[in-house]
Amino acid sequence: MKQQWLILRPPGLPMSFHLDHRVPGIVVGLVIATFVAMVVSVGQGEYYVPPVAVIRTVLGLETDNPDYAFIVMTLRLPRTLVAWGVGMGLAIAGTITQGITRNPLASPDIVGVSDGASLAAVTLIVLFPGFPTALIPLAAFGGALTVAVLVYLLAWQGGSSSVRLILVGVGFSLIAGSLTNLMVTFGNIYNVSQALVWLAGSVYGRSWEQLNVFIPWLLGFGCLSLVMSRDLNVLQLGDQVARSLGSPLELKRGLLLLSGAALAGSAVATAGNIRFVGLMAPHLGRQMVGPSHEGLLPVAALTGGFVVVVADLLGRLLFAPIELPCGLITAIVGAPYFLYVLIRDRNS
Repeated sequence: MKQQWLILRPPGLPMSFHLDHRVPGIVVGLVIATFVAMVVSVGQGEYYVPPVAVIRTVLGLETDNPDYAFIVMTLRLPRTLVAWGVGMGLAIAGTITQGITRNPLASPDIVGVSDGASLAAVTLIVLFPGFPTALIPLAAFGGALTVAVLVYLLAWQGGSSSVRLILVGVGFSLIAGSLTNLMVTFGNIYNVSQALVWLAGSVYGRSWEQLNVFIPWLLGFGCLSLVMSRDLNVLQLGDQVARSLGSPLELKRGLLLLSGAALAGSAVATAGNIRFVGLMAPHLGRQMVGPSHEGLLPVAALTGGFVVVVADLLGRLLFAPIELPCGLITAIVGAPYFLYVLIRDRNS
C-alpha cells in the first residue's frame, strides 16, 4: 500500500513538512489523553478535587469552594505542567540523540548529557550548600552542554561518526556518574539527602517559578528541533549520503546536538534525572507514525509528556500517603523496555 503524506508549507517560510497521514489523528488522541490524565492528576491528593471542579477552577468559574483555587492553581497545576513539559523536553532530546547517532538505544542518559547535568547540580548541592538554589538549573544546563560539546569534539576525527559519538558518550556517562557517586559518598549527610531526592527525579513542590524558567528553553529549542526535522531525516541516511545531498553535515549535527543538550539539561535542571523517557518516547512514536522526524518529533514529545504525567500520578497513588518520585516509576517501566529493545534489535 502506498504511504499517504500530508504536506504543510508555512506561509512566508522557505520550507515544507511532509507528515504521515496518521500524525494529526495521533496528535489529537495524545492531547486528549494527556488532558484527561492532567485533570485526574490535579484532582488527586490528600484533599480530593472532582474533575469538573478542577476544570472550573482553572477557567475561573469555581465559586462553591474557595479552597480549590489554592489547591489547584498553586499546589498541583504547576507541578503537573512541569511534568508534562519535562517529559516533552526529554522525549525531543531522545529523538534527536537517536537520530544523529542512528542508534535506537541512544538517549540523553546513554551519551552522558543527563549525567553531566546531574553532576553539575549535585556539585553545587553537596560542596557549596550556600550557593543560591535559583542558579542550580543554570549550572545543570551548563553541565549538560559541556558534556555534549566534549563528546562532539572528542568524537571528531576528520569528521564525526555515529559510532564514536556513542562510545565517547558512554564513557562520559560513566565518568560523570562515578564523580556524582563520589560526592554523595563523602558529602555532608544533610546535603547528600537533598541531592539524592533531586537525583531520583521528581516534580514534587514545583511551582510557577520553575515552570516559567523552563518554558522558554522548551519552546525555543523545541521549535528549532522541529525546523531541523528534515535534517534528521537526511542524517538517518548515513554520512556519505548526507554529504552527497549537499547537506552541511557537521553544522547540522552540531546544532542538533546543541538542541538536544539544551532540552535535556533544562529538563534535568527542572525535575532531576528522570530516566528512560528519552528512550521510550521515540520508539513509541515510531510505532504510531513511522520514522519520518517531521511527524515523529511532535508525537514523541506528546508521548513523553503523557508518560511523565502518568508516572507522577502513579507515584502519588500507588503507596499513598507515601509518594514515589516519578523518576522511579519511569525507571521501573523503562529498564524492561530497554531490554526489550535490545533483544528486538540485537541483529540490527
